[in-house]
Amino acid sequence: MGNAAHAPVYRRDMFSRSGIRDPYPHYTALRELGPVVWLSRQRVYALPRYTECKAVLRDDTNFISGEGVALNPLTNRLSRGTTLNSDGADHQRRRKLLAHRLTPKALRAMSAAVDAKAKAVVEAAVARRHVDGVRDVAMALPLAVVPDLVGWPEDGRENLLTWAGATFDSLGPLNRQWLRTTPAAMSMLRFSRRVVRDRSVLAGSMGDDVLRAADDGALPRSECSALMIDYLAPSLDTTISAISSALHLFATHPDQWQALREDPSLVANALNEVVRLESPLRAFTRKSVTDTDVGGVQIPKGSRVLVVYASANRDEREWDDPDTFDITRDVNRHLGFGYGTHGCAGQGLARLESQAILRELAARVDRIELTGTPTWAINNIIHRYDQLPLELVPA
Repeated sequence: MGNAAHAPVYRRDMFSRSGIRDPYPHYTALRELGPVVWLSRQRVYALPRYTECKAVLRDDTNFISGEGVALNPLTNRLSRGTTLNSDGADHQRRRKLLAHRLTPKALRAMSAAVDAKAKAVVEAAVARRHVDGVRDVAMALPLAVVPDLVGWPEDGRENLLTWAGATFDSLGPLNRQWLRTTPAAMSMLRFSRRVVRDRSVLAGSMGDDVLRAADDGALPRSECSALMIDYLAPSLDTTISAISSALHLFATHPDQWQALREDPSLVANALNEVVRLESPLRAFTRKSVTDTDVGGVQIPKGSRVLVVYASANRDEREWDDPDTFDITRDVNRHLGFGYGTHGCAGQGLARLESQAILRELAARVDRIELTGTPTWAINNIIHRYDQLPLELVPA
């Protein structure tokens, strides 16, 4: 492996405010440079192409998550003891604690309740007609479903969205954005610790499962609060991102909306295409534990590798016309929910919620029209709209 090439260097900052608002030119430039690119600002090896991202996600022996998946050492130290930041048997043990909550069977049992809530959300939005797609549609369902499932007590919920967003921000580099939102991420941790201490979780919820597992000695009590955040934070922002991106894409591609209305069986595939094209998560890191060759480039032991899901999902080497929104394309292999042992544990739930909203909209809305300029939320890791002014033209 001694003849492995050196990685080309990228000096621009894809985590600047402009790089957050419009990341795609950065991703294109990175993919053109090569399979592995050194980001001089963040001091990590970025993987902008599909093949290498998938290979590293598959190889959890050489590329570990247990020393954190953030772009900074502080968050990586603080987030030990989570499912996201663990490997091997440790990761399986944490994942198993709550796996029964997210099996296809468990989700099927929830689907009628989720459908009913989705119906109520869409009916209210269509009645208003002029809506903010983020606040009135995308946020409404996850906030009605997820906190109950995780068992978050009723008081304190008004902060959940801010906190969840901050939790993702903290996984980015130590930039101004990190500094601005870290206090909110710490508030979430403090609140979660208090919930565990006071046992104020809702009966019969995931949080309840976690506390009982601690009672039975199946996990240290010190891990309870981190595990609750582990399942709450990702289940909100990512789903909100997918639903709002779907609304924007269908507003700007009316032909695709008509295709979906004519054939609602395309809903599941359409959601995959939304997640491919506007991936809710930009990137996470892994740590290399050996000297490894990736795409002909030598990655030294101890390096940080940035798996850029959002860029892999638009890689010209993998997708025909990657920047085109096409709800009929063969899209199952996208990396928007990750891949391998760390593939998103809650993706079944995210799909359940997002598909329910799309089905209800397709049944009731003739056209989705933009009525103003959308704005992007500023977040190091989560790619989602902040405001999305729409008119829902009833069928």
